[in-house]
Amino acid sequence: MPGNTLFQEYDAAGDGDEMFAPDGQVRSTYGFLREALSGLGLEEFQSRSETLASSYLDQGVTFDYAGEERPFPVDAIPRVIAAEEWALVSTGIEQRVRALEAFLDDVYTDRRAVADGVVPGSLLDSSTYIVDAVQGYRPPNGVRIHISGIDLVRDGSGGFRVLEDNVRTPSGVSYVLSNRRAMAQGFPELFSHRPVRRVSEYPGRLLAALQAAAPHSVGEEATVVVLTPGRYNSAYFEHSLLARTMGVDLVEASDLVERNDRIYMRTTAGLRRVDVIYKRTDDDFIDPEVFRPDSMLGVPGLVRSILAGNVVVANAIGNGLGDDKLTYTYVPDMIRYYLGEEPVLPNVDTWRLEEPESRAEVLDRLDELVVKPVDGSGGKGIVIGPAATDAQLQELRTRLEQDPRGWIAQPIVQLSTIPTLMEEGPEPRHVDLRPFALNSGEDVWVLPGGLTRVALPKGEMIVNSSRGGGSKDTWVLASQTPTQVEVSTPEGEVRVVEQTGVDEPFDEDEDLLGTEPEPVTAAIPILDLEDEDQPDHDEQPDPDEQEEHSDAQ
Repeated sequence: MPGNTLFQEYDAAGDGDEMFAPDGQVRSTYGFLREALSGLGLEEFQSRSETLASSYLDQGVTFDYAGEERPFPVDAIPRVIAAEEWALVSTGIEQRVRALEAFLDDVYTDRRAVADGVVPGSLLDSSTYIVDAVQGYRPPNGVRIHISGIDLVRDGSGGFRVLEDNVRTPSGVSYVLSNRRAMAQGFPELFSHRPVRRVSEYPGRLLAALQAAAPHSVGEEATVVVLTPGRYNSAYFEHSLLARTMGVDLVEASDLVERNDRIYMRTTAGLRRVDVIYKRTDDDFIDPEVFRPDSMLGVPGLVRSILAGNVVVANAIGNGLGDDKLTYTYVPDMIRYYLGEEPVLPNVDTWRLEEPESRAEVLDRLDELVVKPVDGSGGKGIVIGPAATDAQLQELRTRLEQDPRGWIAQPIVQLSTIPTLMEEGPEPRHVDLRPFALNSGEDVWVLPGGLTRVALPKGEMIVNSSRGGGSKDTWVLASQTPTQVEVSTPEGEVRVVEQTGVDEPFDEDEDLLGTEPEPVTAAIPILDLEDEDQPDHDEQPDPDEQEEHSDAQ
């Protein structure tokens, strides 16, 4: 590759590389990027990459790995997605979120999908995620999945498939924002060759979606807070960044109190009513009156306040069934049933082990497949058959026979690779993609790009940060004209969805990596007298005395 010393030793190793074809030719989507990088030699590129990594440590962009706080690895070779392909991805994500919204609403109200045979009643009856306390509850604007992260992988033909759904507390968007800011500062010349769609509008969009979810009784602008388990939580950086960039308070459980089925925030001027809580604490810890009575991370009376219609929690309590990997296998049927459409993005082929024929096939092929716990997160519990020992496979076999409902199996998906800077230069590393979507009740907006996670160890297929993975800035190329996507119905009819791909000129100047905010800084509105005669100010337990519970990664 003349003129590009950075990639002269690069071996794409097959046809699954997103930047280079097997014959060494750069793929058209990446042509401009190779040209932009051609002026940087390996030494210069490594030097700037090291500076970028150091800035992450200085700014606290970290994650917990094996009990150690580390700077989150970011690779300086971005992932590039064409505008036309992104239009398809965005349409598919929106479709999937709308179907899951309809399903969760159905689960907690009429259960029509069970009556009509779309999903079996056993899916609900056997789930540990159903929250009986919120049966019959419907949020004010009907939204339960305010924020979602839908994990995608490329299949052997190069198309995207859905790997799993995250609709409880999807994390990682802070790295999307931080990566873009760092790349714009460290490699500004790369952005001058092609217009790249902005990601900096995410905090504003998130705040708008949360305010739109407020109770109907809120006449003025809704008060929104971000509820964190505390600064020792592995995702605390994200909690603080989102609170600051939205301009809202970051609170812990001890900063909130329930009075007369309403939630208030302690401020220096008294109690301030809270309308919407963006929770970053798992359901099991959110309210000791309903869930774990020993939790110091929740707010007693929160569920009562939700059911009274006085506060909204995002994402909704009880969304866990949507994350269940067994539920995932039924989502294509949900799309047909609730929306009357064919799925735009297919699932990865999956066996349900509770079905006898599927279980028998999987048990016969354990050494060929990937087996996952339905409630797993962060890559935990996954067994990759070809890499497992005989003893591990035998142990797995026993567990599958004892608890078939708790597992699914999938073929090994050969994840696509992207050049990733290693010690000797760029090498192919496997990646996935987590696009983030926000639902305001009026529409579902998909952040252009999302989080590309990269498995840094050679040959590793699990990309999660808990397994030592890193990330890349994800560039969606802007288009001068809207792109049309065709969506089919089961009857073969076609409707055209128009996806815009035009942004204002590139501008990522928002200060996304400044000083962390302190919890509860508001000192304005006081408790309304009609809400309560005379509130007391009893102190709540210190959440730091309780072991922190991590977000699902």
